[in-house]
Amino acid sequence: MPDSNEARGAASTRATDDGFVRPGQGRLAHAPADHPLVRRPKVGVLLANLGTPDGYGYWSMRRYLNEFLSDKRVIDYDSWKWQPLLQLVILSKRPFSSGRNYQEIWNHELNESPLMTITKAQTARIAKTLAARHGDGVMVDFCMRYGNPSTESKVRELVEAGCEKIVFFPLYPHYAGATSATANDQFFRALMKEKRQPAVRIVPEYYDHPLYIEALAASVKRAYAALARKPDVLVASYHGMPKRYLMEGDPYHCQCARTTRLLRERLGWGSEAINTTFQSVFGPEEWLQPYTVDHVAALARQGKKHIAVIAPAFSADCIETLEEINGEIRESFEHAGGEEFTYIPCLNDDEAHIAALSAVIEENLSGWVRR
Repeated sequence: MPDSNEARGAASTRATDDGFVRPGQGRLAHAPADHPLVRRPKVGVLLANLGTPDGYGYWSMRRYLNEFLSDKRVIDYDSWKWQPLLQLVILSKRPFSSGRNYQEIWNHELNESPLMTITKAQTARIAKTLAARHGDGVMVDFCMRYGNPSTESKVRELVEAGCEKIVFFPLYPHYAGATSATANDQFFRALMKEKRQPAVRIVPEYYDHPLYIEALAASVKRAYAALARKPDVLVASYHGMPKRYLMEGDPYHCQCARTTRLLRERLGWGSEAINTTFQSVFGPEEWLQPYTVDHVAALARQGKKHIAVIAPAFSADCIETLEEINGEIRESFEHAGGEEFTYIPCLNDDEAHIAALSAVIEENLSGWVRR
């Protein structure tokens, strides 16, 4: 049987439809009449992705790239060396080339990047899944580390809506300082500005979660079933990072290798059937190898004329997959003599992916919600 406070809380929930608990009701049973209204307590789930420019014009791209490339988690060079180069050279040229790349993949109907479109769809489907299990006691929203909607704005909205607990979920299957860690940093900065900080949980990486591996395997099987013949090799292309980061303790490289191995085992393939490579090299220092753009060309020269490429580190298709893999990397393969190049889309809002993400969230909601 519920205690008297719970009973009063239930009564106040039925008595109001605006989400507020008023003096004399529920938790405010003994509060004075002039006590500020408070929201009924909820649990928030905040999904976080990398980010997107607001548009592909010069100034939108410059603002986005400046925020991204000024992040010490992404580029950790001394500011006195890096910022003059960034502000005076890189940001005077790169917004034009990056803008052209974004324009090619832009969702012109909704006037937003594909990453924004897909993240919205993922959020809506996860929210529907959790609502079916927990009603309106769990709120689901998303934010971007760079650009809009900002992490700070979404934390503020969740707190104002009555979320006294927040599960923060960086949408990266693998941990890396330049992705997961910087998303967490921004979340903590947002919490520093809250008068009443919620209790929080950070969702860890899920690179070996059985449902995630199952979703990857299903996407490969689905793609292969649509082809006239099986590709010679499946290339698992992960976003790269400087090799120095691995030597300094970042676990990303090892987690990527484990994902590839688990995917291969789930598919029942031999050890040579899937290759692990890394893309998006930037700057002068050595990055994790082999580089995808060079590796696919080498495969073509070795007589492997039909390959497929999958990007397990990305939870949603974006500039690095739609333009880099399906553009630059495809061209490298074809120019080296390759004949058939198949890009297997990211898991996006696929049903199996949503089930995997929802399962990860449920694990991190444990003890905070009633099943």
